[in-house]
Amino acid sequence: MTPHLIVTDLDRTLLNADHGLDDITLETFQALEREGHHLAIASGRHYQDIREVRRQLGVNAHIISANGAHLHGPDDQLVHEILVPQDIVRTLLEIDVPNEVRVNLYTNDRWLIDAPEPMLLAFHESTGFTYDVVDMSQVDGHHVGKVLFIGDAGLLKAIETRIRAHYDDRTHITYSLENSLEVMDREASKGQMLTRLAAQLDIPLSRTVAFGDNLNDTDMLQNAGQAFAMGNAHPELLTRAPKAELIRAHTEAGVAVKLRELFAL
Repeated sequence: MTPHLIVTDLDRTLLNADHGLDDITLETFQALEREGHHLAIASGRHYQDIREVRRQLGVNAHIISANGAHLHGPDDQLVHEILVPQDIVRTLLEIDVPNEVRVNLYTNDRWLIDAPEPMLLAFHESTGFTYDVVDMSQVDGHHVGKVLFIGDAGLLKAIETRIRAHYDDRTHITYSLENSLEVMDREASKGQMLTRLAAQLDIPLSRTVAFGDNLNDTDMLQNAGQAFAMGNAHPELLTRAPKAELIRAHTEAGVAVKLRELFAL
């Protein structure tokens, strides 16, 4: 058996419509681990949030969190991180955003938000991960992996335009959902962290497999040897990563079905 590195996104990719894991997904990943393959979860979510999904999955997987800001090993040790420069964090927090837009920060160990948002708690109910409401004017901007604006897509577009006008050359700006504008350091992305992890494991990119559904998965699908976009993927993702094969939707356990086909499980 030749080991591969298998990397998957979570929301609208590995997770089902209830933000949970189907039985076939559990069986497939546990079988792949037994066969000696390396597994990784790559998500825009916080590391602590993903760690609970990994526990539910029942495997020893690497974790790429906050869209590539952090890489943790299966033993939960931090392998590498790329933080947003403090001056950029402070400037982003000073943007005058509409009342309907929630401003969030992912630090090394906390999810900070500027006001309560029950909808977000429901989204993370399956893991129990939750935010702390803080006064953003009192945040120093240290140890931030991601700045996140959540709200109406039209409002976010205006915010994105302002950020790009000042920091386009120093930031990586993307969306994990149409209502989720995410800002990381320029060098932080899922694709760059996949490449780093493959090198660390001494696995050529030709033996990497990646699954994703949205724009924050773009360079991960571009870099992987075999790339797969979910049937429910953002239409623009297929344009940006044209080599990606379209597979079943996340509601049909598309990742597990394709992996069982690829590795004859």
